[in-house]
Amino acid sequence: MSKQSGTEALEPQRADDAADLALLADINRGDARALHSLYIKYYHRLLRFIHRVTGRLDSAQEVINDVMLVVWKDGKSFAGRSTVATWILGIAYHKALKLMEKSRRWTDRTAHVDFDEWSERFPDPEELSQVTEVQDLLEHGLRGLTSEQRAVVELTYFFGCSYEEIAAITNSPVNTVKTRMFYARQKLRKLLPELGKDEGAR
Repeated sequence: MSKQSGTEALEPQRADDAADLALLADINRGDARALHSLYIKYYHRLLRFIHRVTGRLDSAQEVINDVMLVVWKDGKSFAGRSTVATWILGIAYHKALKLMEKSRRWTDRTAHVDFDEWSERFPDPEELSQVTEVQDLLEHGLRGLTSEQRAVVELTYFFGCSYEEIAAITNSPVNTVKTRMFYARQKLRKLLPELGKDEGAR
């Protein structure tokens, strides 16, 4: 079977963005049904992403509503310099950070935890089932990262975003994104070898 060309591989993404652009155009004309369609399409993606960044499910649900309100009121501000998905994730990221500035209650659970000390006390992975092990290690591992580092890990491994796309979402230089990933991998290496492994070392 022949490999897809770079252009062919981008076709699904382009088609998806075209569909989003059509919905956004309808939203800008005041079509509430189009907003509902966009909400349904992005709800679970945004819920997972915001939950990872903030560490709080209630915050994630609140931020989703805030994001969609921005889309509804300011959809015409979309300039087309990225995909609609990147634009929406960018709004979500900055809304999440602002919400965390107002309420830091969730950090009390991890503020005084020594990550290295905790990882040494964690049960032997062989004693855990594979599914439980991955889920537990992922949850605890991500709690040892900053919100910015969690966002980079989430967008890279679970959304398939490039560093350039993450830079657009977080409004950060690409080198800053790479630095955040480097330190995130350093922290995750003890608990999640596959995430902590440097891709270039393979």
